[in-house]
Amino acid sequence: MGIFDFLFGNKKKNIKEFLDKGAIILDVRTKGEWDNGHIESAKHIPLDQLRNNVAKIQKMNKPVITCCASGARSGQATQILKSNNIEAINGGGWSSLQRKILS
Repeated sequence: MGIFDFLFGNKKKNIKEFLDKGAIILDVRTKGEWDNGHIESAKHIPLDQLRNNVAKIQKMNKPVITCCASGARSGQATQILKSNNIEAINGGGWSSLQRKILS
């Protein structure tokens, strides 16, 4: 285990574990960013609308992998979801998450 795995965990392994549990991918970027490219199976709820959609996400009854452009907004989204008792992990930037999913 490398120092970064020790400090931050093995994100690829965690993402695979979440996907194996039927996780949904939640993209929290703006509509314009989403329209310029996204993970095909992802759901889209911009970060500024997330709090208004927590009940909708809870009804899905699935773990959530959040993503955005770089990982900052998805980190905020993960905290919002966790504070509402939703199992969530920050998947980081959508393009790097897509590569992790496909590898």
